[in-house]
Amino acid sequence: MEVRDAGVERRSVRPPADSERALGGALAAQDDRLSNCVHCGFCLPVCPTYVRLYDEADSPRGRLHLMRAVVEGRLDAGSDAFQRHIDRCLGCRACETVCPSGVEYGFLLERAREVAGDARPLSGASALLLTAIRTPSLFRVWMGASRLLRWSRISSVLARLLPGWGPLKVPRLGMAMLAASLPWRVPRGTISAEVARRAETGGSPSGATRRDTSRSERPKRKGRVAFLTGCVQDHLFRRVNEATARVLAANGWEVVDVPGQGCCGALHAHGGQLAVARDLARVNLAAFHAAGVDWIITNAAGCGATMREYDHLMEEGSPEDREAGAWFSQRVRDISEILAGEGRKPLQGGALPMRVAYDPPCHLLHGQRVRNPPLDLLRSIPGLELVPVPNGDECCGGAGIYGITHPDLGGRVGGDKVIAVRSTGAAVLATGNPGCAMQIGGGLRIQGSHIQVAHPVELLDESYRRGGVYAR
Repeated sequence: MEVRDAGVERRSVRPPADSERALGGALAAQDDRLSNCVHCGFCLPVCPTYVRLYDEADSPRGRLHLMRAVVEGRLDAGSDAFQRHIDRCLGCRACETVCPSGVEYGFLLERAREVAGDARPLSGASALLLTAIRTPSLFRVWMGASRLLRWSRISSVLARLLPGWGPLKVPRLGMAMLAASLPWRVPRGTISAEVARRAETGGSPSGATRRDTSRSERPKRKGRVAFLTGCVQDHLFRRVNEATARVLAANGWEVVDVPGQGCCGALHAHGGQLAVARDLARVNLAAFHAAGVDWIITNAAGCGATMREYDHLMEEGSPEDREAGAWFSQRVRDISEILAGEGRKPLQGGALPMRVAYDPPCHLLHGQRVRNPPLDLLRSIPGLELVPVPNGDECCGGAGIYGITHPDLGGRVGGDKVIAVRSTGAAVLATGNPGCAMQIGGGLRIQGSHIQVAHPVELLDESYRRGGVYAR
């Protein structure tokens, strides 16, 4: 096979220099994982970058070929080809879902980005954002300013006034994403006056076919759980955390606070800063282990995918790290799984008669392989009409900080997602990740759509509130 097929010019094979051996070491150690790819091409039609650029080097198998070239010394890790094509990947992991050989592409991509970062350290927006996230003082200032811009509605105004081209394109997108993080509201006309009146007085909403929620019928205690409060989730989507705690308690779970927890390290792992991600993971490993819980819950798909793979992240750590990582990973569950997975059925609330579209976050669908529980959770809400998003399995273009650092390509992917969401005619879009909510919500605002974005657990929480579940 010609190396040129993967965007690499053919060169004579030579023994790699010492510096290249060091840079390729992280990938060379994963030789078995790299060898699993049989170049069948099943990944090509599901790769968001390949189907838009039609460049073999911007496909999963092309990037794997580039990784192999670095390991074998045929390509410099600091070369433009390696840096450009590895950086362009969204990391959505849709290729893993269709791969017949079980290639662990997400794992390999993070190691490839670590190698790329060692050869050519991150700079610009990527470096700034990742530094701010891991620096508590900077992060608090950033989030404080974000909340001020959001609640003053300045972000909404700027999202409308700033141009969508030139140097102000990214600031406009950022303002639109920030405005999209505002709390959702039940659309006017969705809930009838009679339903609202009965819900407020604790009566059974008309049209609701819910279970009796008297104390004798309440679910028995199921176990102790704790959930990651997160970074952006805690500062911009704290309402989701609050809804998560209420819904878990209503369904019989004892919710335990975990002091000392911190960032999960997902964005740093995706950016190739694995050493930083491990340091952040160790904080959570210690904090959650001390809490003595049965399950560790996440309500952010990106965080969940990384936490579920702490065992892989800690492979290069000490024996204690590896043991702690394995213990932790076995206990991580998405909020939808703990409520509507493994045969569980969530407590039923009041009617919420409105059309809702569901878009699965990539790191929930492809990373954690959780497909049905979010749908079952939404279907448990009386009156709610659930509609799929066309081509919903494809990434929204957010991919952590990708939407900001790659506004053109990420914008193309995100623009297609917004068109698909608008075609559903839904009043609300449900998705289980803050990055997806802001990326899609920002795109909806830029296109002038009034579709709101909510987390599935927020919809269940609203159903419980209207059905009087919390008042009993």
